[in-house]
Amino acid sequence: MNRYIQYMYSYPHKTAYRPLEGIFFEDYAGCLAGFGNSLYLHIPFCQSRCGYCNLFSVYGQEAAAIDRYLDAVQRQLSQYQEMLLPVDASFSDFTVGGGTPLLLSEKQLTRVFSMIRESLSLETGACLAVETAPNQTSRKKISLLREAGTSRISIGVQSFCDQELTALHRNHKAKDARRALDLLAASDFPCLNLDLIYGIPGQTQDSMLRSLREALGFCPDELFLYPLYVKPGTLLGKEMGRAPDPDFTYRQYLEASAYLVSQGYRQDSMRRFVRCQGKDYRRYADCGTQTSLALGCGGRSYLGRLHFCTPYALGQRDCLRQVRMFEETEDFSRISYGFLLSDEEQKRRFVIRHLLIRPGLSPQQYRERFGTEVLEDFPILKSWIQQGFFKRVLDEASKEYLAPTDLGTGLSDYLGPQLISSDVKKKMEEWEKNYGR
Repeated sequence: MNRYIQYMYSYPHKTAYRPLEGIFFEDYAGCLAGFGNSLYLHIPFCQSRCGYCNLFSVYGQEAAAIDRYLDAVQRQLSQYQEMLLPVDASFSDFTVGGGTPLLLSEKQLTRVFSMIRESLSLETGACLAVETAPNQTSRKKISLLREAGTSRISIGVQSFCDQELTALHRNHKAKDARRALDLLAASDFPCLNLDLIYGIPGQTQDSMLRSLREALGFCPDELFLYPLYVKPGTLLGKEMGRAPDPDFTYRQYLEASAYLVSQGYRQDSMRRFVRCQGKDYRRYADCGTQTSLALGCGGRSYLGRLHFCTPYALGQRDCLRQVRMFEETEDFSRISYGFLLSDEEQKRRFVIRHLLIRPGLSPQQYRERFGTEVLEDFPILKSWIQQGFFKRVLDEASKEYLAPTDLGTGLSDYLGPQLISSDVKKKMEEWEKNYGR
């Protein structure tokens, strides 16, 4: 049994997107009316390409190339601003992701925060989240993030073992991660997140647990624990050709999750662990569930039934081509690539986005939104309850949830893909056949 089929962090997958005609941003701007929206800026630049990375990113670009990209983002912002003003849109959270956002210079980072605040309405107390990497984490840039009001800082460490970092084609050493984490921990951000990977070639149970123990020494508020996926078109895909042994990877997951829970971390999903003491960091985990507007090249927007982005690409050449096309775009109001969700696909998205993350899926909320019963629309859920993957639970307000059990949580990447529609699956397979080389 392969428990590692696909990470279902959003639905439909971007490889199911296709060219669109006759779709304009202004017609969907009303989806962003009022409060509670999410804003995302994609910075596609990295120092180098990690071995497992199949995200939209380019490497080796000079400062002038980044400036050209930011010029295009500013034009996009200006056009969106004009169309959002009539609907009084505001944003409760703003994430700067990538790529490696802190690869930008201090001047470029300051420009990013300034142009966002000057063009769009961020709500009072809005959550500002920024991703970083060990080599790009400096004292001056941390100070800049503090001044900008950053609420959540996320750093990709992956391992504290140099041999494992080399196997992943990471360009930092364990000492660089320790230095960066010392700086971040001393800066006392409201939420510090740390990413680790298991299933790394050559990694053992002991070396994985050593990395976990060292990570907890920096008292992260969140820890994301990712299984290694080896995808076509990546460096590891070319080297290994296939994923690590899924049975050994699963045993690593079981030991790692048990250890984190024993150390006082609450498990919210297969990947997300939250330090229980003090604040509730649940608000920082809303990836792809809210109405969301993406800026730049490579990020996805979710406006009701319309999902859109620039065409997904893999590899330096194809990603650079998309960046150049983005920079040359004159009219950002025309949406030319994405997916229009049918009523059925919207139901699937709702189930996928809630079922695998605790507290789980609310049948009442599903009923209020769609006017039908979730267990009737998705009878496979009844079977999963019988098999012990999910259970009915009540919260403190006696609200019912269909929540993943510990067994179901560990099988998220096996269960989630079974909810993909035949149409979306066909489109994904077509993309893999034509472009997933």
